[in-house]
Amino acid sequence: MLILQLAIILVASKVAGSISVRLGQPAVLGKLLIGIVLGPSVLGLVTNTDTLQALSQIGVILLMFIAGLETDIDEFKRTGKAATYVGFGGIIAPLALGYAAGIVLGLTTFEALFLGLLLSATSVSISVQALKEMNKLKSREGTTILGAAVIDDVVVIIALAFLMSFAGGDVNISVVILKKVVFFAGAILVGWKVVPWFINKFSKLKVTETVISSALIICFVFAYFAEYTGVAAIIGAYIAGVAISVTGFKHEIFEKVETISYSIFVPVFFTSIGVMAQFNGITQNLGLIVGLSILAIVTKLVGAAFGAKLSGFGWRSSLGIGSAMISRGEVALILAAIGLDSMLLTQDMFAVVVVVILVTTIVTPPMMKMIFKTDDKASA
Repeated sequence: MLILQLAIILVASKVAGSISVRLGQPAVLGKLLIGIVLGPSVLGLVTNTDTLQALSQIGVILLMFIAGLETDIDEFKRTGKAATYVGFGGIIAPLALGYAAGIVLGLTTFEALFLGLLLSATSVSISVQALKEMNKLKSREGTTILGAAVIDDVVVIIALAFLMSFAGGDVNISVVILKKVVFFAGAILVGWKVVPWFINKFSKLKVTETVISSALIICFVFAYFAEYTGVAAIIGAYIAGVAISVTGFKHEIFEKVETISYSIFVPVFFTSIGVMAQFNGITQNLGLIVGLSILAIVTKLVGAAFGAKLSGFGWRSSLGIGSAMISRGEVALILAAIGLDSMLLTQDMFAVVVVVILVTTIVTPPMMKMIFKTDDKASA
């Protein structure tokens, strides 16, 4: 069954992506939408199994690893201030207004705060693909977006730990922060000193494809320890890519990882997001879904764009950066699951939030395409 589902996903995602491009939209939009069509909500040809989710996770890890490989370290350093402003701007606005919305909806203080934190999350895996398609991943805007996403992830997870500790969860704030400090310090040290040495030694083994294997080992180890310490696995994969990007193996690894990723794992990731969509009972909560979706889109767009503007970007570039931060993707889905387990989200609210997350993920690529395309025309 899995083999047939993979064949269906690959055929459908490539065709849908091509149609999307022909209609003037990023290919990733077609891949997201075809997931909804293939999933239980429409045709039921693909089901959201544990195996499919595992393949999907590999897909998003490899996607962010590729983004790391394409990152210009010097540009990354130059955009540090801008990334900080964008990251915090994209957290403060959704957190404040999400909390206010929760209070209006009659949620408790902790539930409302959790809703605000949930809306503050960002997943740039979808934005990375859109940036690649527009050849903007290596631009100042693209580097700022990636840096802001790292800041967003760390701050939101630490804030969540604070919230859960006050809400009665068994969470030690000092341990949470220490784990993240240890991870980033260790990742930077290992990336600087160990990664080049490891690839150089491993590549000399008398077997085939040792260079690409060594790169994948590094990617998966970084992703694992990132997740283990409470940082998203995609951040670990991104840092691994950045570490390898300064070695002489960068181009060989990039070409082969891109081939492996886009031939199977990345299409599975994009499609699986749509497959996860559940629209049962959506009509009863349609007004709430629409309201929260608008809130999620506008607060992240305006907050992140304002941060970009403060750091020196023009208005069009600022709005483009803000639009790239809108997607909540798999990061918010993980937080929503934590909220459900911790009783900070009711079952009904969880179902609503999942649809809102899907909406933010789907609207991100066309918004980016529209804003950055307008910016390119203005520059020309």
